[in-house]
Amino acid sequence: MWGKAAAALLLLVTLVRGQSNSTTTGPKVLCYYDGSNSLKEGLGKVTVPDIELALPFCTHLIYGYAGIDPTSNKIRPLDGTLDLDSGKGQYRAVTVLKKRFPNLKVLVSIGFYKDLTEEKPFEKYLTLLESTGGRTAFVNSVHTLLKTYEFDGLDLAWQFPQSKPKRIRGWTGKLWHGFKKLFTGDSILDPKADEHREEFTALVRDLKNAFRPDNYELGLTVLPHVNETVFMDIPLLKDNIDYVNLAAFDQQTPERNPKEGDFTSPIYEPEGRVVGNNVEGKVNHWLANKTPLNKIVIGIPTYGRGWKLNGDSGITGVPPIPANGPHIPGPYSGIDGFYSWAEVCAMLPNPGNANAKGADYPLRKVGDPTKRFGVYAFRNPDENEKNGVWLSYEDPDSSGNKAAYVKAKGLGGISIFDLGNDDFRGTCAGDKFPILRAAKYRL
Repeated sequence: MWGKAAAALLLLVTLVRGQSNSTTTGPKVLCYYDGSNSLKEGLGKVTVPDIELALPFCTHLIYGYAGIDPTSNKIRPLDGTLDLDSGKGQYRAVTVLKKRFPNLKVLVSIGFYKDLTEEKPFEKYLTLLESTGGRTAFVNSVHTLLKTYEFDGLDLAWQFPQSKPKRIRGWTGKLWHGFKKLFTGDSILDPKADEHREEFTALVRDLKNAFRPDNYELGLTVLPHVNETVFMDIPLLKDNIDYVNLAAFDQQTPERNPKEGDFTSPIYEPEGRVVGNNVEGKVNHWLANKTPLNKIVIGIPTYGRGWKLNGDSGITGVPPIPANGPHIPGPYSGIDGFYSWAEVCAMLPNPGNANAKGADYPLRKVGDPTKRFGVYAFRNPDENEKNGVWLSYEDPDSSGNKAAYVKAKGLGGISIFDLGNDDFRGTCAGDKFPILRAAKYRL
């Protein structure tokens, strides 16, 4: 009798453990939250309570962003009055969420081109790598921060120099460009790239060694336009990171490519485009270097990028399309050519703009039946060459397509950039965080 009861109890414990493990060993859903959005005024303000409804869909909350003190080489909050206990205590506000969501891991992210106080924001990130003392100071300071505020790890979105924009060229343009390079040579992104690659490998190894006793997680986020071949020794990195998050979006932006609008975040490479500027290209590069499938995470933006159209843009809207720089800012973000999903949704046909004209006339949406490149929308300029806009963006359908791609490939999961740009108020269709929800459903 007692033996049967003990066996039944053992089976119950095994099942519970299996269920518990399934919540942590399944696909990752990394949900980024830029804490500085809590300081905005008006509809762009996103507070910690605003994101709580998203957290049941997330395995990780990645709080950003920290930076580097160039004098001490230590990690530092970009706004101590917001994040530290001596200020508004937002570090503590996000880590305490684990009490309500016990399966949630909360990491702090550093870099992501948010540490922009210097003329060359990547320079101090390279300088830190160059000395053993600098790396040690950084590792020790990170460990102290994680321990003090009860974070579960670090997301390393290191600010390497970005590659220069490349134009889409026809065969004659490619021929002429190649001829010019015979005389001008290739521009050097980083004269000490080989050294910095070895030193970054050492930094990642040192961080992982320091994290092991406390079981802290170490993630690597590869930012847009960072050349992994130049800066990352993937075979040596992959065993010391818990995930590599490929931020394969913003491949084309109005700032980098003001004269040419195009898909910003295609899954596959559209015909005639720059090789590798797509999700599939990034994934294949890491797989070719023997990275485990379950460590590769794919970034999904919750926003769009918009260009001004003019008389040279034609009327079809088919990309790549001639453009004239970033379109005007949206009412929430206030950034030229940048639009949260809620802002994008407001520009598409809806009852509120059914009779609008001019600058408020709704955009024409063009879907993606192939599920390969993404959706876009546009409005042709008027007779005065005004009010024209071309917009590449992510919506719930396209985010679901990316999650389905991740599932089909057997990859490690998705990341959402970020919760504050998803429709967290539900103003578009009533559902809050629709991009996150759609992606999670297809994963």
